[in-house]
Amino acid sequence: MDNNICITFLGTGTSQGIPVIGCDCKVCCSTDKKDKRLRVSALVQTRGKTLVIDAGPDFRQQMLRAKVRDLHAILLTHEHNDHIIGMDDVRPFNFKYWQDMPVYATERVQAQLIQRFEYIFSKNPYPGAPMVRLHTIQTSENFVVEGIEVTPINVRHGGLPVTGFRIGGFTYLTDVKTISAEEKKKVKGSEVLVLNALHHKEHHSHLNLVQALELIEELSPGRAYLTHLSHNMGLHSEVSRLLPPNVEIAFDGLQVAI
Repeated sequence: MDNNICITFLGTGTSQGIPVIGCDCKVCCSTDKKDKRLRVSALVQTRGKTLVIDAGPDFRQQMLRAKVRDLHAILLTHEHNDHIIGMDDVRPFNFKYWQDMPVYATERVQAQLIQRFEYIFSKNPYPGAPMVRLHTIQTSENFVVEGIEVTPINVRHGGLPVTGFRIGGFTYLTDVKTISAEEKKKVKGSEVLVLNALHHKEHHSHLNLVQALELIEELSPGRAYLTHLSHNMGLHSEVSRLLPPNVEIAFDGLQVAI
């Protein structure tokens, strides 16, 4: 069985994306495609299956741009709109196979989905509504998605719990500010680590660049990629020169293989 993993960065920006509406800073006005960032999301392909981590407001555009024809499940990190609000656009996958879309999330995130997408989860949904099947994640134990074992990793986004995911040698952590020593053990030994780095200044609920680099050094992955970047981080070409050899800034469309 093929255990190789291919990761495609569908989006690497913050909740506002880059360019930011109405902003004329050098990053938002950059002509470098690596400075154009949709809202954060990742595509994971392994064992003949395709999974997506988070389905934000750019979900439709991301599926089209990455030419995704089959999607087997969605994993949600938390309930902020830039991570879930594209859920309506699972419908083409529903209609293609006339099957529910499996969505894996904690009970708290599921409650928010049901509240914001009442029409999906009503007792009598209207014809053509998205078809979603919820699966509950317990962050204390591994779970299996389409035959793929996933390790959930509990991190904190300020005061909000967020779920990261590890699949084989790949670990994905977004919207992190703090992580406990116990949860760090789940990350150790990762071949590829994806971690958020908002910008250069202190932030109440996100790692900044220095903090992200310190955590990467502690966790010692083979390679690390920074995501969930603000326009205040700076130009991709300039910030890249500040990074250690095993750390890169991710960009939309980047593919990484394990």
